[in-house]
Amino acid sequence: MLVTCLAEGNPLTHVIDHVWVSVGGEGGLTRFTLMSNHVFMMLVAAVLLILLVPRFARGPQEGGDVERMTPRGGHNVIENICTFLRDFVARPNMGEYTDRFIPYIWTAFFFILTVNLLGLLPLEPITKPLATRVLGLDHAIYGTATGNIYTTGTLAVCTLGMIVVNGLRLHGMAYLKHFFMGPFPISVVIAALEVVGLFAKTFALAVRLFANMMAGHILLAVLVGFIASAGAVSAALGGLVAIPVVLGSVAITLLELFVAFLQAFIFTFLSAVFIGQAVNLHHEEHEEHAAH
Repeated sequence: MLVTCLAEGNPLTHVIDHVWVSVGGEGGLTRFTLMSNHVFMMLVAAVLLILLVPRFARGPQEGGDVERMTPRGGHNVIENICTFLRDFVARPNMGEYTDRFIPYIWTAFFFILTVNLLGLLPLEPITKPLATRVLGLDHAIYGTATGNIYTTGTLAVCTLGMIVVNGLRLHGMAYLKHFFMGPFPISVVIAALEVVGLFAKTFALAVRLFANMMAGHILLAVLVGFIASAGAVSAALGGLVAIPVVLGSVAITLLELFVAFLQAFIFTFLSAVFIGQAVNLHHEEHEEHAAH
């Protein structure tokens, strides 16, 4: 990233998405992106997960029964993460429906985490020659796809679909009925507020992930841009500014590594909470009767 920001002269070049192929955009038509840096990074994340996770999840295939049943290495990491998400994130919120929806929680967590971590890799020096000579692009291939509101919005809509579709599938009209609470005039207002709240949850999921992943990259890019600005004045000033900037950039990068894990966890935790509220209607009704 340091090399790219200095070479381009624009510290935000690393943050924005670079479109490869798109359709529309002329004559008042909306432009639809078919391939870009962020789309490519999501495809890379999907391929890595498809290839690596099943391999690690299988565990050792050699040795006695004890050796095969003892998790170690990558298998140990995957098993511990999956167990934690199932027992401490999904089960307290989803209850009896945990096993039905835990694959979505696992998939969302590992996909978001992989995309976040790929965005931290310094891929510019490696991908720039390939992108320019083979693909004919004028930019390197890199980027954090979760720093794109379209990506996080799509993930949030997936969670919204899980909420609404499974609420209707499991409870039918009872799911719609639970929006209308209280006597007639008030129930309509409450139902409208509940629908607004449903979309507000989706909006919060999308913006929270997008803003947190984008903020760190912008801060890092702006800090690195100080070196170019100071270097334009004099080489000595540029070298002097580079020392605190590099130290600060290392600290921010470590913080971004923590945020990559944290935001993947927060998205999946909130998804589990929202899905659990939709599928556990009978549990809510039981608590309501107990309170009365």
